[in-house]
Amino acid sequence: MSLIRQLSLFGVEASAPEPGDLAGLLAGAGRIDRLGHLSGSHARQPGGTARVSIVVDHPWRAAALVAECARRGLVATVLKTVDEHIEVRTAYSAALMPLADAWSGPQPLANGAKHPPRGLLLDGRALRLWVEAAGHYEGATTYALELGVADEPVWSAVGAALAALGLRGQLVVPRSGIPAYRIVGKRRVAALAEMIGDPPKQAPAGLWPS
Repeated sequence: MSLIRQLSLFGVEASAPEPGDLAGLLAGAGRIDRLGHLSGSHARQPGGTARVSIVVDHPWRAAALVAECARRGLVATVLKTVDEHIEVRTAYSAALMPLADAWSGPQPLANGAKHPPRGLLLDGRALRLWVEAAGHYEGATTYALELGVADEPVWSAVGAALAALGLRGQLVVPRSGIPAYRIVGKRRVAALAEMIGDPPKQAPAGLWPS
């Protein structure tokens, strides 16, 4: 598939924003919690609600994500964590239950646990949210997308989803610090920039892929 064709199919403008785009946060360090989804026998039940949360390192990221949630009909709030980090958390919503079901695997998992969907697919809308939450440059031609420290079972599926978009990344797992996929090379970083669209107004200069 040509790069231009790929960008048109998977770019941020390819379709309207929807709650499922928050898969981009789950690809990173985001968590998903359910309410009212299990019976005493741990069988899935109709109905219920879910919420997505993620800790970010700067107020501009939180503001951008709150705005993204609003575009998808989701209410999100910003909270300070006990260690003074910034958490963005959606309200519980039935609209997020398909996402919760997709990321729970064959058996329902405990709240906050993640199991990537089989054949995980990402697109420009999901990648945009991931960049807003945890993307940054590491040198002039390397862009890093941070992962959840405790989410090792998710990493390979996320890497395959990036590769399917022509954004094959280098998985970096430092002994101390945050794991990430590095998108290396001008062409790949430019492709990422095309897929996710223009930076939000809150983004500092030089941080958004270009």
